[in-house]
Amino acid sequence: MVLPNQLTILRIILTPVFLFLFLSSNPVYNQIALAVFIIAALTDWYDGWLARKFNYITNWGKFWDPLADKILTSTAFVGFYIIDVIPLWMIIIIIVRDFIITILRAYVDYKSKPFPTSYYAKWKTFLQMTFLYYLLLVRTCQKIPLIYKGNENIFDTLFNPTFIYVTMLVITIITLHSGLTYILNNRTLIKRLLVDKN
Repeated sequence: MVLPNQLTILRIILTPVFLFLFLSSNPVYNQIALAVFIIAALTDWYDGWLARKFNYITNWGKFWDPLADKILTSTAFVGFYIIDVIPLWMIIIIIVRDFIITILRAYVDYKSKPFPTSYYAKWKTFLQMTFLYYLLLVRTCQKIPLIYKGNENIFDTLFNPTFIYVTMLVITIITLHSGLTYILNNRTLIKRLLVDKN
């Protein structure tokens, strides 16, 4: 098991740890949750860098690395649903889209066919991660009395439900549209693979 794959496994293991700490009523655990999420996200960048630099590219890694990313981000979104910040229907759309495309790409790769990630999809992922970092950082700071007290109005603005809803709605639409675009742009390849099962 090469190091990039070990980091992928670590990211998967850290995901339920993050959720447990995130949902805790203990503010210290919430702060640790932010640190765990950042560490887990950094393993994604680092294992990708290692795989490319030292050619540690395996079929196992090709499948599990992107799937581990989706598990981490989906869990974070679910966490914000549980604490009543993000609507469930948006999260369902994002999770279904991301997992369908991830599994589809893995299958195409298994068949040794080109199915590269589009810049549109990369921007989608960037928007998702940026917003998650924003929500995690603001919520974590809210739980720290030294920061929160005296700045209640600022945090009410930063964590405004309307702002969160509209921003999440835009991200959901972009996520869904990028998935549909992905499938439409590769529909010929997908049809060919569905017909050719050998």
